[in-house]
Amino acid sequence: MLNDPLANAMSKILNAENIGMRECQTKPNSKVVKEVLKVMQDNLYIGGYEEADDGRGGIIRINLLGNINKCGVIKPRFSVKMQDFEKYEKRFLPAKDFGIIIMTTPQGIMTHIEAKKKSTGGKLLAYCY
Repeated sequence: MLNDPLANAMSKILNAENIGMRECQTKPNSKVVKEVLKVMQDNLYIGGYEEADDGRGGIIRINLLGNINKCGVIKPRFSVKMQDFEKYEKRFLPAKDFGIIIMTTPQGIMTHIEAKKKSTGGKLLAYCY
């Protein structure tokens, strides 16, 4: 039984990247997983992804580019004000301006860099570098 589809998807992506696969599949499908994959695709960490229906929650096929060193979810989902981004960057990313923290804000799911530009806070979901 899976309790967190996002954590399952991120671990499958990381395991597939570590063994050099060019494609991986994750299930079940959810809106949050699709939005996080879209953010990762926009930042060139993964290639494309496509959804397929298997009658039991859906499957997402992800094309991998080999650009991910590490990715994972952030639990608990910390609430972050705009002034506190640097603290979490130091905690989850290896260096300044290297990697992204994916977060959910009132304006949608975005990276911490976009959230700084829009001067909004939110809750942390995942990181990738």
